[in-house]
Amino acid sequence: MENKSVLILGAGELGLPVIRNMAKKAKNYNTSITVLLRQSTIDTEQVEKKKDVDELKAMEVTLLAADLTAPSSELVSIFKNYDAIVSCTGYATGAGGFQIKLANAVLEAGVKRYFPWQFGVDFEIIGRGSAQDLFDEQLDVREILRAQTGTKWVVISTGLFTSYLFQPFFGVVDVDKKVVNALGSLDTAVTVTTPDDIGMLTAEIFFEKPEIENSIVYIAGDTITYGQLGDVIESLSGQKFERTVSDLDELAKDLKNDPTNFVYKYRSIFGEGRGVSWDYNTSFNAKKGIRTTSAKEWAEKNIDWSESIKI
Repeated sequence: MENKSVLILGAGELGLPVIRNMAKKAKNYNTSITVLLRQSTIDTEQVEKKKDVDELKAMEVTLLAADLTAPSSELVSIFKNYDAIVSCTGYATGAGGFQIKLANAVLEAGVKRYFPWQFGVDFEIIGRGSAQDLFDEQLDVREILRAQTGTKWVVISTGLFTSYLFQPFFGVVDVDKKVVNALGSLDTAVTVTTPDDIGMLTAEIFFEKPEIENSIVYIAGDTITYGQLGDVIESLSGQKFERTVSDLDELAKDLKNDPTNFVYKYRSIFGEGRGVSWDYNTSFNAKKGIRTTSAKEWAEKNIDWSESIKI
């Protein structure tokens, strides 16, 4: 199948690494990469955003000004110019049918290949009606894609961004207080992958021969239990960390008291432990012998343990 013209939607925390790696590999395959951004983003004077836009221009990708909130007919007229579309839109748009609208526009435009925004957990094992209502829409998109044959699709399951384990908002690692707080139990496992590794592996999967089609591909930087995470942190810091547990009752109570809280929805899903981890050895990268960043390697590189630990 031809993959000569690729449109990538979005250039955020995940989009940028995907674009970097796709652009690098595309040169070997005579493939052109176009990135869809809002006109306001392309023209931005904000320092951080401008830095990203300048980087995109230096990559020799084409920047296309458009807005994904435009009517579907406008999206169809854009999408039909491309062989393949990779969506890195993220959840910023929230629920409300946005992912369904994108998928339908892709199909109506006759795009040959689609990588939808499904970078995350195993939505099918989690099932409908979960704490995270956005996941139901992800399942709707899969049903739409499976019900047709005109567009080949690839879903990449990545687990959680590795950095989230160490972010205060997620409530797992507190370096200052020397606490590792397990979601669910200390034996509950989570699969994590860095955005850089997701970008690199997305490009590998995209250009893989024979071509991957109509498949869910599992990747993994690491699969680790919260108990093992505590061991990792103790070995890096040389300090003892207390182990605590936010059990399912506590997680459910948090969500009940604040039902629209995005983080509580996620903590509840990860505490349940269903569909949020898979065996590292079964991942695409492990089978291909492609190195990825473990949770320990990420923490070693990104946390200054000498500064963080107050004895």
